[in-house]
Amino acid sequence: MRRFLCTLGLLLWGVAVAQAAPTRSVLVLGDSLSAAHNIPVESGWVHLLGERLGKMEPPWRVVNASISGETSLSGRNHLPGLLAKERPAVVVIELGANDGLRGLPLDALRDNLVAMIDLAHKRGARVLLLGIELPVNYGPQYRDGLRAIYADLARSKRTALVPFLLDGVALDPTLMQDDGLHPLAAGEQRVLDNVWKALEPLLKAPRR
Repeated sequence: MRRFLCTLGLLLWGVAVAQAAPTRSVLVLGDSLSAAHNIPVESGWVHLLGERLGKMEPPWRVVNASISGETSLSGRNHLPGLLAKERPAVVVIELGANDGLRGLPLDALRDNLVAMIDLAHKRGARVLLLGIELPVNYGPQYRDGLRAIYADLARSKRTALVPFLLDGVALDPTLMQDDGLHPLAAGEQRVLDNVWKALEPLLKAPRR
């Protein structure tokens, strides 16, 4: 009986600890590239990430706050409420593509990204920036300027960086939708692989 009671006590203690330990979360703040545009949600890279993180011990939770059409300004406006509600350990920022496609001022994009990074850091979260490339018809000056923003902020703000989210996907017509901007379901695993290389170390790092 004593052994039974001890075993029962240990089991109850384990359950209590598990219930008391909050599930760590990754917040993804992005646009249609992270919102599974025109493909099944379960095929999108963020969903695939959630499946992978859910198998870790202890598991992680993924919160996908990505919205098709999201710009850096609208993401900046959404982020405070998301941080307060979700309290993520890691924030993945995948914004800037819509700013670029609309030809919005790059200085404004930089300011919005800086504000989001600073806010996430103040909340104790680690940050991963996901960069994007624009079609060649936008011209080298604008395209180079956009690319430089992500690299410069990764250095100055000490964030992790994926220089080009669609590396190895964007130029492969078998992996891209007809619009030339969004991956097919077949390309989403490669997108996740690009993200995972930079994200995995953040999952092991202590909270800021």
